[in-house]
Amino acid sequence: MLHLWLESKYGPAMLDNLFSYLQVMLFFSGLIFFVTLFVTLEVAIGISKMTNLKNIPMSLAGDTPKISVIVPACNEEKTVAKALESLLDQEYENFEIIVVNDRSTDNTNEVLDGLQKRYPQLRIITITDLPPGWLGKSNALRQGASYACGEYLLFTDADIIMERSTFSRAVSAMIDSRLDHLSLVFKNTAQGGLLNAMMLEAGGGLFSLFKPWRVKDVKSRFFIGVGAFNMVKAQVYHVLGGHESIRMHPIDDIMLGKMIKKSGYYQDCYLAYDFVTVPWYESPGAMVNGLMKNLFALFNFRILPALFSVLLVIVVSIFPLWGVFLYDGAVQGFFIAIVLCRLTSLVFGAWKMGYSVHSIPWLFVAPYLSVYMIVKAILLTLFNDGIDWRGTHYPLSLLRKNPPLLW
Repeated sequence: MLHLWLESKYGPAMLDNLFSYLQVMLFFSGLIFFVTLFVTLEVAIGISKMTNLKNIPMSLAGDTPKISVIVPACNEEKTVAKALESLLDQEYENFEIIVVNDRSTDNTNEVLDGLQKRYPQLRIITITDLPPGWLGKSNALRQGASYACGEYLLFTDADIIMERSTFSRAVSAMIDSRLDHLSLVFKNTAQGGLLNAMMLEAGGGLFSLFKPWRVKDVKSRFFIGVGAFNMVKAQVYHVLGGHESIRMHPIDDIMLGKMIKKSGYYQDCYLAYDFVTVPWYESPGAMVNGLMKNLFALFNFRILPALFSVLLVIVVSIFPLWGVFLYDGAVQGFFIAIVLCRLTSLVFGAWKMGYSVHSIPWLFVAPYLSVYMIVKAILLTLFNDGIDWRGTHYPLSLLRKNPPLLW
């Protein structure tokens, strides 16, 4: 009866178009659902396979290899003292800390001077000029590594807090698993519902893209690097030329991991939520601004792949919620299932990271901000013909010459 009523009201041609449209939407919603379900299960199963650093025993006895900890610091007066004190308090005995004061214009220098008086073992290198063709952080890491004498190099940041057994467990993992490179996944301690939701959205995307549980497979194409904790054998680092080949890449930490993995060395990535923590960004606005140099670089500053990622976020994370209210029947059912699937995975992530329940409603807002950030990064980079970071302009023509991160 409904079919006859619709045919009498709209005509057979319009009715055929309507049914064709609904068939397309049914296929479209079903496809998104199965893709979402597959990715969600893949990430969940993958994370469950990752080693947790808390399950690695401490290695304190015997002749422990020396670690050279390299900490770049550019305008880090608020965080560097607490971060360095957590490093100095490590239960591991054989290590040195090299702090690279990279052209700081705040009170970082005074803070470091005060720390060095209390801890004479701190080694502080001050950089006043940036050589041509280098990004500031890569240059600072390179400079720090040139002074290092440890068997292992640990690249970390000036706002990272580490639990006392972190070094010991990491070295034990490197030795026992015969690794050349180890990255640790940190826990964000910044507060705020919207900020935490944005970080969950970003973190989920990075996990599904880089699949850190697969990097230990020497035959897989996946690789990883984490700026908060990148530990690499010094010999491997120097054989590969250090940061030289990635000196202009904004995403230096992951590129270092790619360089190591593609050269045939062994790497792995562990979960270390209880051992490596950082207030990643202090506010949503700080996160937006902080990612401006990285988001477009993720796609090697190519417009079409970046725009495709925007479309992907819209299709997978934004449109399904609208579809719940725009459609009914089986199409609506698929969209409801998509929303519930994503919500379940993100709420689980919030629970694992210890985020407040106040972040859950903001999970519906976070995808819009992801789109905003990517589009803003594209437009800013194109409009400024490059990126501005830490007081230096890096031309787009040079940035596009970098080796690609993903392809």
